[in-house]
Amino acid sequence: MSHTLLQQDLNMHAADAALVELLAKNDSDVAELMAQEAVRQATTLELIASENHVSAPVMRAMGSWLTNKYAEGYPGKRYYGGCEFHDQIEDIARERAKQLFNCGYANVQPHSGANANVAAFMAMCAPGDTILSLPIKSGGHLSHGLKPNFSGTFYNIVDYDLDPESECLDYEAIAEKARQCQPKMIICGYSAYSRVIDFARFREIADEVGAVLMADIAHIAGLVAAGVHPSPFPHAHIVTTTTHKTLRGPRGGLVLCDDQDIATKVDRKVFPGSQGGPLMHIIAAKAIAFKEALDPSFKIYSQQVIDNAQALAASLVARGYRLCSGGTDNHLMLVDLQPRSASLTGADAELWLENAGIIVNKNGIPNDPRPPMVTSGLRLGTPALTSRGMGTKEMETVADLLDRVMLASGDAELTEKVRGEVATLCAAFPLPH
Repeated sequence: MSHTLLQQDLNMHAADAALVELLAKNDSDVAELMAQEAVRQATTLELIASENHVSAPVMRAMGSWLTNKYAEGYPGKRYYGGCEFHDQIEDIARERAKQLFNCGYANVQPHSGANANVAAFMAMCAPGDTILSLPIKSGGHLSHGLKPNFSGTFYNIVDYDLDPESECLDYEAIAEKARQCQPKMIICGYSAYSRVIDFARFREIADEVGAVLMADIAHIAGLVAAGVHPSPFPHAHIVTTTTHKTLRGPRGGLVLCDDQDIATKVDRKVFPGSQGGPLMHIIAAKAIAFKEALDPSFKIYSQQVIDNAQALAASLVARGYRLCSGGTDNHLMLVDLQPRSASLTGADAELWLENAGIIVNKNGIPNDPRPPMVTSGLRLGTPALTSRGMGTKEMETVADLLDRVMLASGDAELTEKVRGEVATLCAAFPLPH
């Protein structure tokens, strides 16, 4: 597939198409797969809540010559020479992150959100300490205490859970659990929770039992930065996040706080505690993404993400689906498929929808009767569709496409028809570049 054809068919930026042509000259296997992935992204609807489409400047910084340099350490204190410009880039990224989240400290080196959590755990807790968190089955994250994960291996994890009736956080029940287990740290912030988090109430609970409050805002970081979701500051002692998802930056992690003692501990636990050399090409991309998020247009985008999520949620409810917790306040929703069709599973829906050009992920619902690889639900999110310029009107169309495919149980003729409609919709809202 030539770069000219790619550029013409996908409205791809010339630099990206030229990259495919360059690769094709020395590695046609990888070049062809990259070209096919470009086509897939351009012609499908991305509804996975943890994914987004970055801007062209962010993408190109990730593929730059900054990857050639080792820069172990921190600006002004590197273990290698030749880091003059890398120091300046990292300083810019740190300052923009602090401005974006209105806090006093930022470490931009974590390679991922999970790595950021490793550093936070190591900085604030000793192996064996008790940590209170929401389990993954109820919307928590694997790095918050899943047994095979570092968090479940090295720490004593005690679960709090959602209220079984409302499927929302029960702060009084969380407070009581904290009194019982006297944790060293309490974690709030989730991967499949669609309601606003009361960070101030969590801090009250933490203070009552003398615990550190950690907020993992990986999913809602962009909404927090834009001011359309409450901030964990000044309530949380330590904040971790990814830089992709709603923040619309490169794949990577970030640790934030206000306390200088905590900051010093975090720096040491990122490097040399859990990582070696930072990925300077990614840090440059983070800096660019932070500048984009500081622009007033990002608040408009973030509010549209929420508006789109609520419009999509309402359209699905109107078609007979149930939303866990009854709705959404952020960018995602957890959809219970059972009321629409008792035989419909998340695994089947994910497969059928992908065949139709709609990318989702199966997800367990609270007290799901089905196993994790089957599930009774889907987690849907609107950041990526909003990045393409879609609005609430398009969410009604998307809900219709979702419903038709799932009710048809993978019927080939219907799937092919919807695939064509998806391609048309994608063409009308091309990827940002």
